[in-house]
Amino acid sequence: MGRGGDRLRRAVRRRRRAASAALAVVAAAVAVGGAEAQASRGAARPEVRASQRAAPPAAVRMVSAPVRIADAAAVRLLRPGDRVDVVAAERAGPPRVVAAGVLVAEVPDPDKDVADGGALVVLSVPRDAAPGLVGAGATTRLAVTLC
Repeated sequence: MGRGGDRLRRAVRRRRRAASAALAVVAAAVAVGGAEAQASRGAARPEVRASQRAAPPAAVRMVSAPVRIADAAAVRLLRPGDRVDVVAAERAGPPRVVAAGVLVAEVPDPDKDVADGGALVVLSVPRDAAPGLVGAGATTRLAVTLC
């Protein structure tokens, strides 16, 4: 076929691109023009109450919280990227979830000289949840459940 066939293929390809671009412009014009067309025909614009307006989502700042989990064997099952629920097991009351669905950031090597047998895990949690999580770890024994 030679050079003539290459020219023909390039011309067809250019036409396809031009047609795709034209269709995209028409679709955008129809989408924008639909709301303006209703307003120009005298249709009342729908009112949006302040309570119906969606507030922009606030950026949640994440922090790393190192916590000691009572069961070292359970920590050995964890890998960075896992999601866990952290449960505080108190003697006086029922267990309570301290942090739900938090991300495991790091699982350091276990300490050999820790007497209580627990293991450290670093969790990525929202900044406002970190004090409650770390405080619970200081006063109660913590456990994790995989999500």
